[in-house]
Amino acid sequence: MAAKEHVRREPATPPPSPPPGLKDEILRHIRSTLGRDPLHPDQYTAFMGLAFSVRDRLIDRWIATQHALYDTMAKRVYFLSLEFLPGRFLKNYLISLRMEDEAREVLGGLGFDLDELEEEEWDAGLGNGGLGRLASCYMDSLACLDLPGYGYGIRYDYGIFHQVIDQGYQKEQSDNWRRRGNPWEIQRRDHLRPVRFFGRTETYLDSLGRRRHRWVEGEAVMAMACDILVPGFGDDYVTNMRLWSARSSREFNLETFNQGDYVGAVEAKVRSETISKVLYPSDEREAGRQLRLMQQYFFVAATLGDILRRYRKIYRSFAELPDAVAIQLNDTHPSIAIPELMRLLLDEEGLAWEETWELCVRTFAYTNHTVLPEALETWPLELIGRLLPRHLEIIYEINHRFLAEVRRRFPDDPGLPSRVSLIQEGGEPRVRMAHLAIVGSHTVNGVAALHSRILRESLFRDFAQIFPDRIRNVTNGVTPRRWLYQSNPTLAELITAAIGPEWVTDLERLAQLEPHAQDPEFRRTWREAKRYNKKRLARYALRKIGMGIDPDTLFDVQVKRLHEYKRQLLNLLHVITLYNRLKAHPQAPAAPRTVIFAGKAAPSYHQAKLILKLITSVAEVVNADQAVQGRLRVVFLPNYCVSQAEKIIPAADLSEQISTAGMEASGTGNMKMALNGALTIGTLDGANVEILEAVGAENIFIFGLTTEEVAARRAAGYDPRRLYAEDEELRRVLDMIATGYFSAGDAGLFAPLVHSLLERGDFYMLLADYRAYLTAQDAASRLFGDPEEWTRRSILKTARMGGFSSDRSVREYARDIWHIQPVAV
Repeated sequence: MAAKEHVRREPATPPPSPPPGLKDEILRHIRSTLGRDPLHPDQYTAFMGLAFSVRDRLIDRWIATQHALYDTMAKRVYFLSLEFLPGRFLKNYLISLRMEDEAREVLGGLGFDLDELEEEEWDAGLGNGGLGRLASCYMDSLACLDLPGYGYGIRYDYGIFHQVIDQGYQKEQSDNWRRRGNPWEIQRRDHLRPVRFFGRTETYLDSLGRRRHRWVEGEAVMAMACDILVPGFGDDYVTNMRLWSARSSREFNLETFNQGDYVGAVEAKVRSETISKVLYPSDEREAGRQLRLMQQYFFVAATLGDILRRYRKIYRSFAELPDAVAIQLNDTHPSIAIPELMRLLLDEEGLAWEETWELCVRTFAYTNHTVLPEALETWPLELIGRLLPRHLEIIYEINHRFLAEVRRRFPDDPGLPSRVSLIQEGGEPRVRMAHLAIVGSHTVNGVAALHSRILRESLFRDFAQIFPDRIRNVTNGVTPRRWLYQSNPTLAELITAAIGPEWVTDLERLAQLEPHAQDPEFRRTWREAKRYNKKRLARYALRKIGMGIDPDTLFDVQVKRLHEYKRQLLNLLHVITLYNRLKAHPQAPAAPRTVIFAGKAAPSYHQAKLILKLITSVAEVVNADQAVQGRLRVVFLPNYCVSQAEKIIPAADLSEQISTAGMEASGTGNMKMALNGALTIGTLDGANVEILEAVGAENIFIFGLTTEEVAARRAAGYDPRRLYAEDEELRRVLDMIATGYFSAGDAGLFAPLVHSLLERGDFYMLLADYRAYLTAQDAASRLFGDPEEWTRRSILKTARMGGFSSDRSVREYARDIWHIQPVAV
């Protein structure tokens, strides 16, 4: 079956009769909602008209879902995440509602192409990387499994930033993703919640003579609820993300305005609404650090108020709270929710401490997403005390009671209390938010088997001793609806033709593909599907950066956030080595290769930004050298986002997952590319370990030190300079970087990168893994030269990825942590 431009999908179940009048609804919204002439729509108005028509259908299903949840009094989970990264909504909604073919036909009658119309939609700027994308995958699975739950976060006005490359350097521009409106957002302007900052606390005696506390004075910011709907697949279940937008409690000071201070008249409004402007404001300055903490408290305070509002509709007592509510903290960002719920129940509801603490612990669960100690959030006591004075008092009391229990249970370990304390002493005292989350939750989970083992045996070893059953594992997963069915329709159609459509909601059925790996005709059509996706990516690259790439080359792909531990620099060392080899031996057998990078560096992460500059500089030299033309090309695609990933991932031949062993919590890019048939080259890190177990050693190129070997090397006194001296190829590569070969003779430009490897200990073990990495790359190159065998392994890779669905992950959360059941709508 040949690949083709537009693919008619086979739905998972027979579609119902199409709702009548989609064309009429589109034209009605163009006239009535947009105020435009429906006789002469342009691309934008056609997109918006279709979007509002789709939203109408979603709203009907959402209302029915809410009725079902209240009628059954179902326990609900509330998923708190500072990030969501949903990507574009239109195609996802059409597929979920089984409307794609109808929409394509109606739009064609109006003179528009659905795929072109989709480009009118900007990616929602609600997240940055894997954390936000995982949250969105889990929301998709919650809806597809009919599980009662909601996502809560912040509706950012500008996202993180729009990345442009200027003379090889990253430049950050505001990501004004809402500048033409967001048709998917339902603003609840009558649903405002006050959130307090600053002020002071006072004690008083209540009517029963009990000593109580209250938080008084300070400043209030209003949180406005903005709902974005999340449908299941092919049924009537629709839930929502509720994202909070900051609004000033005082829009305009007329007295100040009349005195001539026009800027001052709106100053309070601007200051208040800054809270939801940008994701992850720079924390290099005190104002940025304060704004980050304000963001975290802003969204959890509004969320908890909303949760208790919903709870009170059914229950009179808070004794049933853990039986009706599960709150999942997605990383440490929402951890301030623990003292906030304590404050609400203690100060506003009048509960006793012991009862309140038990309710809190039974309600909260915490997912840890990092093993890097520097990534575990801490906040200065002074900042919390100034911004959230009552919360600091509650944190002190939690810590006091917790440490008293630790001393009682472990009298023979006098150092244990200081190691597990919520307060980090020495220097500037700080609150350890991860410790708060662990102590205040009934379950803590890692996101891959290796990661969870590191949590239990190393990072949180003391807590595992105190709470032996608290830390467990739930390996991450990705939604097959977005990352195969939607983003790779050509391959999805081939799979459906071979094994039926049920795999879309039951990914384990992909195992039925295994026998087809032995079929030469099936392998041929599998290659055609891959080549179609590579041609699509080539057209995208030509349009975005004006560079042509050859779809018949090996697409070697590393797309992820720029960070030293993810080791884009190690990839570059291989690129330069390969460049040198091809120059020295033009006739040497090596698969023609296009190395594709994409990803953003944090604005204040200067070393990561310098690595990005080296990528673009190496690309400039390599791509201009006629001696390697047609055999090696290096591409950096700017402004990596979900919609770009949907073009890159289906086209990848080789998936680079090369982080230093023991540093990647899980990784989900590895799962997405493997699901689409890419072979993985990677270390035994994160979920790579479980992928290896699932797909078999012959279908993955594993190299490098293990977690234990990394620790042993460090303990033995790792010396990267010895490797530099002993390895001629490595020495030449580093010398080329150091002497300005890729920087027009400017020897100082990339000196910090070489210095970090040779003089500062090569913390991320690039040189230790360099030679093993080259060996694995050589093996991949040889295998790519045998298309039949490469394709066979590619099919087996996809067939064995059924266990890495986010549906499986969410089922585990629902069964083992949240204790919630599906609800029929």
